[in-house]
Amino acid sequence: MMTSRERVIRAVRFQTPDRFPIRLPPEYGSDFAGVGMNPSPDARPSHGVDEWGAIWANTGISRLGEVKEFPLKSWDDLPRLRIPDINDPKRWSHLNEARDKAGDKFLLGSGISIYERVHFIRGLEDTWADIYEAPDQLRKLLDILVEMNLVAIERYAKAGVDGLFFCDDWGLQDRLMISPASWREIWKPAYQRIYQAAHEAGLLTFLHSCGYIIDILDDLIEAGLDVIQMDQQENMGLENLGSRFAGRITFFCPVDIQQTMQYGTLDDIRAYCRRLVTELGRPTGGFIATWYSDPVSAGHRPEAVKAMCEEFIRLSRMDPATLWPDARPAK
Repeated sequence: MMTSRERVIRAVRFQTPDRFPIRLPPEYGSDFAGVGMNPSPDARPSHGVDEWGAIWANTGISRLGEVKEFPLKSWDDLPRLRIPDINDPKRWSHLNEARDKAGDKFLLGSGISIYERVHFIRGLEDTWADIYEAPDQLRKLLDILVEMNLVAIERYAKAGVDGLFFCDDWGLQDRLMISPASWREIWKPAYQRIYQAAHEAGLLTFLHSCGYIIDILDDLIEAGLDVIQMDQQENMGLENLGSRFAGRITFFCPVDIQQTMQYGTLDDIRAYCRRLVTELGRPTGGFIATWYSDPVSAGHRPEAVKAMCEEFIRLSRMDPATLWPDARPAK
């Protein structure tokens, strides 16, 4: 039997794991362990002031906070922006023991978002305006975030971390937040720098991004993304995602959190689990099963979460020839 670490690596590299990996609630098990900077420059507090000087408040809708006052209201203030010291020893004091604590699990290290952190600093509407009115200044801020990620990659690699993960939600329900052309011009080079450095250091690359992001998936693959963690699929079409991208990138998914998990019957949820596995995965790899870790705020019934997790476990134990009787080769 493979170790969890071997299983994840083989799944992501399309090297035929013994089963598809899982990251589910503790009672169901996980092939993953996590580590991050403490404190993290990418922290998203429910309230209070973060290291960049952004003031956060809780919305009352979930346990998450949102920025109420942005620290960089004018680009004239960029030289005075409070930039966290990425090399502060206290951030990394726990890192050396993380590999031992993870055991044989795949150890995923948290990086720093490069879109969400920008708009936490500037504000979302100002960030969108900056694309057209202040692209050079925007790139300077992006460069700061990229360089911080490069330091994190170096430290993670030395500590035996296996992958780099951060979150950038790029999609609305039916389209990208910005034009794909603007994304390619400004953000794609930043992702390329981070992912190239991660690969050179021996780390696999993971990105969480929700919403309608299908217009930049090809670009993310070209930039070096190994694993896309998406909580929504139905707004882009599950079969569409599979026909275009299965075999080219690994999908790390729960049942669609805004549709089937909220409104489907338990049988609908079980059927969707199988569709996820067979449409997005291949016998050689390309799929990781997960759950949404704040089910209450998402409106997920306990019995729905149970049905999903149990079905993923059942499917993971099935013969691949049964799941993919007409398997297409990886592209």
